Amino acid sequence: MARSKAPGGRNRGKQSGASAQVVEATAGEATAAPRRKTSPAQFFSQVRAEARKITWPSRKETWVTSVMVFIMVALAALFFWVVDLILSAGFQQIISFGR
Repeated sequence: MARSKAPGGRNRGKQSGASAQVVEATAGEATAAPRRKTSPAQFFSQVRAEARKITWPSRKETWVTSVMVFIMVALAALFFWVVDLILSAGFQQIISFGR
C-alpha cells in the first residue's frame, strides 16, 4: 500500500528512532505541564509564515474545476429527475390498481 506524502515530499509513515522518541516525549509533556502562551506579535508572525506556504490554484485550474462541478451537478440532477419519474410512474401504477 502506498504511503501519502506530506507537502514537503516527506513520507507520513511510521516514525522510527530518535524522532519517534521525541514525539512520544513531547506527547507526555503536553499532558504534564501546560504550554506557554504565545504573544499576539508571535502569533501573527506564525500566521504570516503559514500563509506564505499556501499555493493558490491558477485561474485556469479554478475555471476547469468550476466547470467540472457544474457538469457533475447537472448529471446528478438529471439522474435524480429520471429516478423520480420512474418511481412516480411506479407509484401511480400501484395507486391505479386500488381504484
